[in-house]
Amino acid sequence: MGGVTPTLFVISGPSGAGKGTLVALLRERHPGLGLTVSATTREPREGEVDGKSYYFLSDDEFKRRVDAGEFVEWAEVHGHAYGTLASEVSSKLASGSSLVLEIDVQGAFQVKERFPDAVLVFIMPPSLEVLSERLRGRGTETAESIELRLANAEREMALADRYDDVVVNDDLDRACDELLAVIEKHERN
Repeated sequence: MGGVTPTLFVISGPSGAGKGTLVALLRERHPGLGLTVSATTREPREGEVDGKSYYFLSDDEFKRRVDAGEFVEWAEVHGHAYGTLASEVSSKLASGSSLVLEIDVQGAFQVKERFPDAVLVFIMPPSLEVLSERLRGRGTETAESIELRLANAEREMALADRYDDVVVNDDLDRACDELLAVIEKHERN
């Protein structure tokens, strides 16, 4: 038939690799890509809407859903839990849309266990030096935080060979073209 197969794409990479920017640019170029609404235990920020920005859950409700196996992946970040509900992924794929999740390495492997056909794409910085410059350039990190992020980045980059595809983000437009080609290749298989 030669149509497009709805596919679950998981985008990961170290902090500062440009995942968020690449995913935003990718969605401009491929508007059919769906996103899921994540669940969190943190309080809504001004302007955030329950069910649209996030599903805002109490700690007890989040734990109940974890225990019930309702999350594809979840993690605790800065004292709050965040996760992707399996029902969100399944309903989006069933509607015929490919889907992109931007999550950490640990979450990516959790997704692959639950959805073996998921395509894992690792966003690689050109080098640790460039990553360090990007993190310092943000102006939002302490020296200790940058060192921790760089140590985490080294560990994460060592796992890139477990991914289906690796895209080096050395030039945003070129990296987005490559990421789009990866998406289209897998949707056509």
